[in-house]
Amino acid sequence: MLVRTNGANRRPIDGHLAAVAGDRAFCSEFKYRRGTEIFGEDEDAEYVYQISSGAVRTSKMLPDGRRQINSFHLPGDMFGFENGATHRFTAEAIIETVVSITRRCNVVGAMTNREKDAMNLFGFVTQNLAHAENHMLLLGRKTALEKVAAFLLEMDERQSHPNILILPMNRRDIGDYLGLTLETVSRAFSTLRDVQLLRFDGATQRRVKLLDLEGLVLRSA
Repeated sequence: MLVRTNGANRRPIDGHLAAVAGDRAFCSEFKYRRGTEIFGEDEDAEYVYQISSGAVRTSKMLPDGRRQINSFHLPGDMFGFENGATHRFTAEAIIETVVSITRRCNVVGAMTNREKDAMNLFGFVTQNLAHAENHMLLLGRKTALEKVAAFLLEMDERQSHPNILILPMNRRDIGDYLGLTLETVSRAFSTLRDVQLLRFDGATQRRVKLLDLEGLVLRSA
C-alpha cells in the first residue's frame, strides 16, 4: 500500500536528486510497505525516485519463470531513469521504504541550459553504467563462494564500511541477484562463517560483522 507521508504538500528536492535536477524541481514523498510494487515492467516511465530510507530491488521475470534482480537500491540512491518511454524492470520495496518522487519532465526542464546539472546527470549515468559492468563481472565469477564474497564487499563499500553490515534483502533476493539458488547462498554464507571471515549478529542473520576484508577479497578473486 502506498502512503504519501507529507499530505499534498510538495518540497524542494534534496540529496543526489537535487544535484541532477537543480533547485527548481520539487518532489512528493511516499512510503511503501515491504513487498509493495513501486512501478512495473513496461509501465510508463513518468517519474524518477530517490530513497530516503529503506531499500528497493529492481528485477525482471525471465521466460522460464525465474527472477533476475538487476540492482539493489539503498538510501540516497536514485532509480527510475530510463532511455525510453517505459520501465525495463519492476521495482519493489524490500522493507518499509520512503521514497522522494518527481516527474521526469521536471528533471529535464530544470536542466535546460544548465551545464552544471547536465554534468551531474552525466555523472549519475556513468555511475549506473559502472554498477552494471560490476554486476556482469560478479555474475561471471566461477564459484558461488566468489560471488557471495564479492556481494558482501559490494554492500560493505556502498554502506561506507559500517561496523555491522545490515542486509535488508533475504537469501532468495541475494540468490536472484547472483544467479544462485537460495540453498547455495546459505551454504556460502555458512562456509564464510566457518572460516571466520564473518559472523552473524542476531538471529535473522541479516546483520553481519565482516571479520577479515582481505580474506573476503581473496575469496572473491
